[in-house]
Amino acid sequence: MNVKMMASFGFFILIYSLLNGYIGWNLFVWMEATFQLNTLWPLVVLMIFLSYAYLFGQVFKSLSLLKTIGACWFACFQFGLIVFPIVNLLYWIVSLFAVPGEQFVIIAGFIVFLLFLSYIGIGLYNAYQPIVKTYQFQVPRKNAKRRSLRLAIASDMHFGGLSGKNHARRLVRSINKINADLVLFPGDLVDDDPDVFKQKRMDRTLKQIRSKLGIYAVLGNHEYYGGKIKELTKIMKHINVHILQDESVLVDNSLQIIGRKDKTDRKRKTIDELQLSAGQSHPVLVLDHQPTDLEAIMKSGADILLSGHTHRGQIAPNQWITKKIFELDWGYKKKENLHVVVSSGFGFWGPPIRIGSRSEVVQIDVTFIDSP
Repeated sequence: MNVKMMASFGFFILIYSLLNGYIGWNLFVWMEATFQLNTLWPLVVLMIFLSYAYLFGQVFKSLSLLKTIGACWFACFQFGLIVFPIVNLLYWIVSLFAVPGEQFVIIAGFIVFLLFLSYIGIGLYNAYQPIVKTYQFQVPRKNAKRRSLRLAIASDMHFGGLSGKNHARRLVRSINKINADLVLFPGDLVDDDPDVFKQKRMDRTLKQIRSKLGIYAVLGNHEYYGGKIKELTKIMKHINVHILQDESVLVDNSLQIIGRKDKTDRKRKTIDELQLSAGQSHPVLVLDHQPTDLEAIMKSGADILLSGHTHRGQIAPNQWITKKIFELDWGYKKKENLHVVVSSGFGFWGPPIRIGSRSEVVQIDVTFIDSP
């Protein structure tokens, strides 16, 4: 780690610590007014533990519970950063009208607590109760043998800890109900590395997915973070999930699938290189984890692009950020002759909370039409 990276990391830790301190201070003020708590250090210790549990869980892999606790804290952290400034502003306003400050603090604290319970309840429901999002569109038939094709797509499962075996079962049920011709996974199948995925035998669960023409996937940035791509590829091969890494495959003489390496891999091939090797005698579908290359993929002559990665921000108001970063952060867009679908993802990163987004499986019914 060079000096610049160390300085950036140090600055991040400083800001993060100050923000956690701000949340802890608000909690202490409420607990002091409500329960006459006058000892600060137990709360300080608790805040330090919660704030850095995820980091310690990443460093000490055997202490997976720490990572789980830290991931859940991230949801609490964001809630506090949104709600407490509003409460502080209201406190300042009511103090101008001589309203007793301690009384306001007590009432506001209980209201915030009720809001927090609602936030957690709604967030858990949105994360663990997936929906099926459906699209239909037409693409030029070219030399496709088939007249139609039904696709089932799931991205960003992040299987591992909190996105566990029960969530994997939900995925299997959702996909099998679609009765798809083809199943596609646009990246982030596991949360960093496949160790927990394998320990929980989630591969056996995914093996129950039914697909008439096969299951194809690409890697996401988190598989690169985990650094166990070969191991994951081997596991997936045993359950008939074919991971494409800058490769293409012709399915049923009807659809050419190009699977790209993630943008994290700086050595990945350009879309033009992949198109050249694949040919364009059939309709072309591109799997690319991050929806960052829409213009180039459109110009390459591809017909369909499927991506994930964005989670649609996962927890509001983060979708304002993803909308600024990506041309399409969720949903469907037709960019000239290219049909683009970006999924909000089936799983989640960090806390099992979704506010303003929903875990989903995508169903696409493609009709191949003769060119005029």
